[in-house]
Amino acid sequence: MHTGCAAADGMPAVDDLLQAAQLCLVEADPLRKVALTQHFAARFRAGGLKLPAQASDPQPIRMPGRPPQLVLVHPRDVPRRGLGSPEGRAAFIHAIAHIELNAIDLAWDAVYRFRGLPGSFYADWVSCADDESRHFVLLRERLRAHGHDYADFPAHNGLWEMCEKTAHDGLARMALVPRVLEARGLDVTPAMIGKLRSLGDDATADVLEVILREEVAHVAAGSRWYRWYCEREGVEPRERFKQLLGEYAHGYLRGPFNLEARLLAGFDDEELADLVEQAG
Repeated sequence: MHTGCAAADGMPAVDDLLQAAQLCLVEADPLRKVALTQHFAARFRAGGLKLPAQASDPQPIRMPGRPPQLVLVHPRDVPRRGLGSPEGRAAFIHAIAHIELNAIDLAWDAVYRFRGLPGSFYADWVSCADDESRHFVLLRERLRAHGHDYADFPAHNGLWEMCEKTAHDGLARMALVPRVLEARGLDVTPAMIGKLRSLGDDATADVLEVILREEVAHVAAGSRWYRWYCEREGVEPRERFKQLLGEYAHGYLRGPFNLEARLLAGFDDEELADLVEQAG
C-alpha cells in the first residue's frame, strides 16, 4: 500500500480516508494507533481526507494490530479479580482499556469496509474512533497510576470476533456491534462507577463518567445507521433486530438494562421490551 512520504510531524502524508483507516487498523503499537487516529480525525474534520472516487474492494477482514506481548484468551479464561485490591482494580481498568482500543478499530473498520454510503456515515465513525482514542488514553493513565500498563494482563477478543462475523453486512454490523456489544457498556458502567467511588477511586470513576456520557452518542450512531440500512433494504427494523439477536448474539444479552441511556441512544420502548424478553 503506497502511503506517500511522511509529513514533517512524522505522520504519513495520506489524503485518502480509506488508506488512513487501514493504517490505523494495522498499527500494532497502541500509542501510535492513538496518535494516527487523532491525526487523521483532525485531517478529516479539516477536509484533508477524502473518499476516493474509485476504490478497489476492501481487503478481507483480519486481526487488527496489537502489541506482541498482549495475551488473548477465551472470555471464560480472563482472570476474575475483585475491585477491592489495587491489583484487581488495575486488571479491571485494563479490561476497559482493551475494550476502548478495540472500539478504535471497530470504528475504523466501519469506515474502511462499508463503501458507497452517505458522507455522514464516515463522519460519524471517524468521530467515534477519535473519541475512543481519548478514552483509551484516559484509561491508560489510570492503569499507569495503578502501577501497570496496557498488555500487562490477559484480554479476550469478543468484540473483534463480532466485527469479523459481520464484515459482510453493514446492517448486521450496525445492529450488533454498537447496539449490542457497545451498548452493554451503558448497562454495566453505572454500577462500576458506584463501586469505584465506594472504594475511594474517584479518579477512575470520573473517567468512566466521561466514557458513559460519550458512548451514548456512539450507540446512537449505530441505531441511526441500522435504521438507515433497514430503510434502504426495505426491512422492518424491530423484527430484523430480533432476528439478528437470535442469529448472532445468543449469550450476549444480560439484564438489567440501562433503559434511560438506551432510549437516549436510539432504542425505542418496543425494542427495549424485546431485549428484556430475550434476555429472560
